Amino acid sequence: SIAHFIARHSFLTTANFSETTFTFAFATGVHAAEKFAEIDIVRLQRYKVPIMRVARNLCIDPALIAAIISVESRVGATLVDGWNRQRTQYGLMQVHAHYNSIPGAWDSEDHITQGATILVSGIKALQTKYPTWSSQQYLRGGICAYHDKVRNIRVYDGMDNCNLSNDYVNNVIIRAKYLQNNGFSILA
Repeated sequence: SIAHFIARHSFLTTANFSETTFTFAFATGVHAAEKFAEIDIVRLQRYKVPIMRVARNLCIDPALIAAIISVESRVGATLVDGWNRQRTQYGLMQVHAHYNSIPGAWDSEDHITQGATILVSGIKALQTKYPTWSSQQYLRGGICAYHDKVRNIRVYDGMDNCNLSNDYVNNVIIRAKYLQNNGFSILA
């Protein structure tokens, strides 16, 4: 499958994430992202079985799905009835409601499947659009595309221009690394 490299990929970050404004208490950068993942892993346990099943079905690393859930909704902790504050994104993975239908409950396996499918579709679109990119660029670009659509991708040599603070991709990858080492791996 075209997404198999995701399941085997060693997550890397190339930008200097410690210089971002991302903070948690007294931690910044990598340590802040890891701290959020450490806290969120407790809530993620409730969704581990569906995450693992979706990951297996789509040939994607479960840690990547779990990390997106952590970044997008803090595993539902920031949501009201499954919605973000603006009521434009829905569910654990914060799928844009304006562009996608809403299948099932905000925390259902159907929703996780939808979000992960959007991620894989973004990676496939980038593979078609940029056939000379490396697997690292496809991974980073796919994460960015999940957040901000394929047409807006600007991922070059470690640049992370997917959100205003330029740390979305690195935040997801750092949390995925942590989660991969703490039970959300293919071998778990």
